[in-house]
Amino acid sequence: MVKPGTQIPAALFAGALALSSPAMAQDQCRLALQLGLDVSASVDQAEYQLQIDGLAAALLDPVVTEAFLNGSGPVALSVFEWSGRFQQDVLVDWIMVTSEADLLIIAERILNTTRGTEDYPTALGYALGFAATRFHEAPDCLFQTLDISGDGQNNDGFPPAAAFEHFDFDGVTVNGLAIGGASREIENYYAAEVIHGPGAFVEYALNHDDFADAMRRKLERELRSLILGELSLPTTLPTTYN
Repeated sequence: MVKPGTQIPAALFAGALALSSPAMAQDQCRLALQLGLDVSASVDQAEYQLQIDGLAAALLDPVVTEAFLNGSGPVALSVFEWSGRFQQDVLVDWIMVTSEADLLIIAERILNTTRGTEDYPTALGYALGFAATRFHEAPDCLFQTLDISGDGQNNDGFPPAAAFEHFDFDGVTVNGLAIGGASREIENYYAAEVIHGPGAFVEYALNHDDFADAMRRKLERELRSLILGELSLPTTLPTTYN
């Protein structure tokens, strides 16, 4: 689900064109990608393990591996957990993915992690702000994408809208992985309040059992969207976006 009214800025268009340069394809990081996992109190230990196992499995899926490695330049990846206002833990610091071995190392780190917190509320705004500051520590890449997953609405601290207003999200795309239940209310919330920037979308998981498949779909879409031939670019270049 793409956020209505989303526009692609001229700088993004120019960056996409640059991806067609063979010299740049060899050296330039094409994407700094952060993955944020919800570990708030609404996520029990079994659901947490489904997220951890599902993310590791998605990263090692052959289709996702191919999308990581066969694009125009490498991808820098980082993973963190989030819950309350000040409960954000980096599981994987920025790693440049250039081989299957790199993805295996990342998957092993994720599988061997220990949950940092389990009894804090859902501070989505703070998670977004944390991720925005982390992009300043990322390698120099053509594009920056945050995908943040969760099964509940913000209920602690400032809301996502305040994060987008007060933190630097210039040129950053924020995608969502909404983990649902009996209804798709959380998907609608993520579409209205969480996703942001050029080409932003929501991937929906019916429940935590569906997390691995949803993560695989989302990663493939994020990684393949940077192939020039798959970008839906406007014929005229707007200078602003929501």
